[in-house]
Amino acid sequence: MTTESTDADCLALTRNLRRRGAIVLTVFALVWAFAGASGIAAAPVSVAVGVVAAAVTAGAVVLAFRGTAGPVTRLVRLPEKWNRGVGLVNAAELVAIFAVIAASNASGHPEFIPVGICLVVGLHFFPLARLFDQGQYTWTAVFLTAVALVGLAVLAAGTTAETIRTVVGLGAAVVLWASSFDVVLRG
Repeated sequence: MTTESTDADCLALTRNLRRRGAIVLTVFALVWAFAGASGIAAAPVSVAVGVVAAAVTAGAVVLAFRGTAGPVTRLVRLPEKWNRGVGLVNAAELVAIFAVIAASNASGHPEFIPVGICLVVGLHFFPLARLFDQGQYTWTAVFLTAVALVGLAVLAAGTTAETIRTVVGLGAAVVLWASSFDVVLRG
């Protein structure tokens, strides 16, 4: 393989990883937004949040395809066996999510589920930042963890499960959308 084709391959991989990352982030933001909206008692407000969430997600997906086609200012540098690491991190995340759900339900406290899942998702971004060579995923991790801690504080204040779901769901959605736009616009 020539240096020119290697550079072209690296450029294509960089664009592909950023595009896919932005799309995955925004799709999960939509899931969190819908979860958050489900905690809003006023049906018109809940529906409005869902409509806005769908529009933001659609815009982010379009931008992911257009924005990653532009000039790339920094190529990713992936560690050896990065894809295996990503698989392990995602598998551990999935197991931890199921553990949160099972433990919350078994203890009779399902209101802990959004907080626990948000914490797990936030923590899983720390190793992904290195594995994908996307430093902004560290900020995604920090802010999702902060959203989980805010949710825990709201829970400790004795609010309803719906309020916790709204606070954590909408907070996580905003963090994931911001991260998606940052990946596309800044690389």
